[in-house]
Order: sequence, then C-alpha cells, then structure tokens
Amino acid sequence: MIQSAATFLSAGRYFREVLSDVPSTAWNAPGLDDWTVRTLAGHTSRALSTVLTYLGRPADKVQVESAADYYLATGLADDPGVTERAIAAGKELGPHPVDMVDRLLAQLENTLPLAEDRIIETAAGGMRFSDYLPTRIFELAVHTLDLSRACGLVAELPSDVELEAGRLAIQIASERGDGAMVLLALTGRTILPGDFSVV
Repeated sequence: MIQSAATFLSAGRYFREVLSDVPSTAWNAPGLDDWTVRTLAGHTSRALSTVLTYLGRPADKVQVESAADYYLATGLADDPGVTERAIAAGKELGPHPVDMVDRLLAQLENTLPLAEDRIIETAAGGMRFSDYLPTRIFELAVHTLDLSRACGLVAELPSDVELEAGRLAIQIASERGDGAMVLLALTGRTILPGDFSVV
C-alpha cells in the first residue's frame, strides 16, 4: 500500500464520523466564509472522490514535485471553480450525505491497497500519487475541523492525521518563506498575524 494511504483512510473515516453528527437543521447554515455547511461538506468529500478520479488520469511527467508545491501552484487557491465544484459536490451528497461518503470510502478501501505510485494528472499538474495523497489528508483534516466548528461539535483528529496535516502545513510555510515565523509562534516567541494562513 502507498505510504500514507492508511492515514488517508483514517482521515476519511473521521470525516464520515463527524458528518454523521451534523444536525439535520444545519445543512443550510453558515459553514466556512460564504459556504453553507452542505457546500463545505461537499468540498470535503471531494478529497475522497478526487483520489478515485485522478487514479484514472495518468500523466506523462512530474510537474509538481511535492505536496507543499501543490499548494504553491499559481492561482490554485483562488480558482473560482473551487466554489462551483464544492456547491455541486454538496448537492451530490443528496438527502443522506453519510451514505454517499460510505460508498466513496468502500471504493477507496478496495482500490488503495492495489494502487501503484504512478504519475497522475491533478489540478496543479502531473504529480506522483504518493505526493498527492498527503494533500488530501490535509484537506480532510482542516475541513473536518471546519465542519465541526460550524456545527458546534467537538472534534479530535486521529493522531496520525493530525501529525501528517501538521507536517504539511509546516512544509508549506517553509516553502513560502514563513517557516521561521511559524516556528517562533509555535514556541511562544511571537504571535502570527490574524489573517495568516499557509494556504
């Protein structure tokens, strides 16, 4: 199995657990920025579905060398298509979102043990699958926490998921030139700006 695949599945299962606790009255409530809870859940579910999709999209060459580089790709975070796809994915979750996520997880649990570390085509360009998978762990971790906060739920990420997502966040900060500032903040020597984000 690809390194980090087990952690990815752990992140997916935890997302499913939190999703099952979302109150039935919360789906149209505010989720994240302009997104509703349903749109946020839809976006998060894409961290599962894109793995299945991209495994079927081979690429000829590596254009993105690491998971951190994926997030540094020009314009990726500001792509208006992100919201459009999130809204569509939220609608696709249907009246029983947990059932849809269960189906995705079942497919992934059958597919990942057999997956090779091929070069795949992603939104940022060609990447090795083993480099892409940590970005999906990061998305699942951060947005599951977002979902929990939006619904007033208490969240505690699995330790392997928390560690993998935290590691990537530090790598992104370092690549952006913010590594020293983040390190100082984590050791109580400074405070990060209120609008600081690594993505």
